[in-house]
Amino acid sequence: MTTFDDALGHLKEKNIRITPQRIAILEFLAQAESHPTAEDIYRAIEVKFPGMSVATVYNNLRLFTEIGFVKEMNYGDASSRFDFHTDPHYHAICQNCGKIADFHYPGLEDVEMAAQQLTGYTISSHRLEVYGLCPDCQKRGKQ
Repeated sequence: MTTFDDALGHLKEKNIRITPQRIAILEFLAQAESHPTAEDIYRAIEVKFPGMSVATVYNNLRLFTEIGFVKEMNYGDASSRFDFHTDPHYHAICQNCGKIADFHYPGLEDVEMAAQQLTGYTISSHRLEVYGLCPDCQKRGKQ
């Protein structure tokens, strides 16, 4: 699993400038358990950087995704979510509030092999999402 320090070290190795905004975005992602959107990140750190634009957040997220220590989670809606934890894991998603929780389960590589054999596709990855109500929404009686 990549840590904040690993990510900073990787940026230095690649001779990518370590700006205060990059550090703030990385820190936020490393500590976040909510799989934030770019807008969430922007709102959280804009107080420290009043002149920063939301484009700065998007550009840095694109860079971090290309480097490989942030994963973009696109579910077909307008806002991608970003996950600092790129180790293999799956997601439970609340159908009411949209909260996303990570969970670990033994790898499903056999599904990839079966898909490849059945379709002829070269399979490179998979993702698993399960949907339901999070504990908070259950307590509030949301259906």
